[in-house]
Amino acid sequence: MVERPSLPDPNPAAPAPLPAQPVTPARRHPLVSGLEGTVAAIGRGPLAFVNESGKLLLFCLNTLWWLPRRPFRWAQLFRHMRDVGFGSLFIVVLTGFFTGLVFGFQTLQGFRRFGAEALVGPATLLTLSRELGPVLTGLMVAGRSGSGMATELGTMKVTEQIDALATLAVEPVQYLVVPRVLAATLMMPLLTAIFTGCGFFGCYLIGVGREGVDPGVFFFETWQAADPDDFYEGWIKAAFFGAQISLISSCQGFQAAGGARGVGEAATRAVVLSSVSILVGTYLLAEMLDPLIHAYIWFDAMPK
Repeated sequence: MVERPSLPDPNPAAPAPLPAQPVTPARRHPLVSGLEGTVAAIGRGPLAFVNESGKLLLFCLNTLWWLPRRPFRWAQLFRHMRDVGFGSLFIVVLTGFFTGLVFGFQTLQGFRRFGAEALVGPATLLTLSRELGPVLTGLMVAGRSGSGMATELGTMKVTEQIDALATLAVEPVQYLVVPRVLAATLMMPLLTAIFTGCGFFGCYLIGVGREGVDPGVFFFETWQAADPDDFYEGWIKAAFFGAQISLISSCQGFQAAGGARGVGEAATRAVVLSSVSILVGTYLLAEMLDPLIHAYIWFDAMPK
């Protein structure tokens, strides 16, 4: 009897699965990890700057959109004009007077080497009216009124009062921000004029009263050198600085979060950013305003 060959099983049993092997992550070189961390740290600052600049730009555009819209908040405008103007008056007068004292004293010491003591008056007046007046006034207003704006709006933000205004169909930007921007823009040139006058008075006391400069020569040289355009430049800068301070402070107040600590941080950022924007903006405005306001000087200097 012949044995038939055995056929293969049509349904063979599946082989037992192999045990899963743990996947070992590829080891990265420490130099690569350190380089990536360095690049991320370097890029974090520019990204944050672009992010904050974008938020501020959108906030400014929103404020400009609501600026001409009705209803006009006259009571809020006058209240903030009083807070920014009269509230900052004492610190502006005090700072301007002692700035004129120290600037006149140091300028006189330098001019005395060349026998030009009489030029201390015009040098002080031109410097105060064109640069030091708007810049130092802006710094004082940023520290006094700007921090107050950020603190007040930040408190309203964290206590949900701003959300309550929106619920009552009152636009928060129109009601809270627009009056502050207009008040700071209008009052800053007046404060700058007061600062310049107090500084010039301090220079007169130190030059004429203490150092013995002839008062007639002092005022004559100042009258010959001073020009209305110098005051116009300072007032235009002051108006821009007032708008910058109010917009930056209000924006930081609207972004406050995290309770009392967040309100304090918003006020700190408002003062720092406003001060930096003033110092940067005074150079940019000087470059733009000089050919527009003082262009006639170049033509007068040309040979006839």
